[in-house]
Amino acid sequence: MEKKVIGRKEKVSIPEFDLYLVWAKVDTGAYTSSIHAENIQVKEEDGKKVLTFQVLMPGHKSYTGKEIKVDRFREKSVKNSFGQAETRYLIQVTFQLAGEEYPAEFTLSDRSKMRNPILLGRKILKDKFLVDVSDYNLAKVYRQKTERK
Repeated sequence: MEKKVIGRKEKVSIPEFDLYLVWAKVDTGAYTSSIHAENIQVKEEDGKKVLTFQVLMPGHKSYTGKEIKVDRFREKSVKNSFGQAETRYLIQVTFQLAGEEYPAEFTLSDRSKMRNPILLGRKILKDKFLVDVSDYNLAKVYRQKTERK
């Protein structure tokens, strides 16, 4: 598979969360990817553990307030940007970037102090993308090609 060139920031979509073309920081220094989530809770429904949360922050133009429920999740220890280990919930979703869909793992984290609510780490990028750090939104070229089909 030919690698696609993307920039340091890209617009990604996660249709199952009703998120479309939300800015994401591309971070080759981070191993895992993360998405901003609030009101994270583990509940029991019909005898099963369910993780509930809301993505993005109120005030973000793509914020829906929709409660998302997933029954496939796990906890993972992750080093944050300050090098401190913290436990986060890890979920699997399909995201869209550069006109393609990819299955991926995202941790749920508080990114409220960050410029971008989504971070794409190198685990997602490996073998699929080359990153041109001198520019951003390069994936729009690939999106436009698939939209014209």
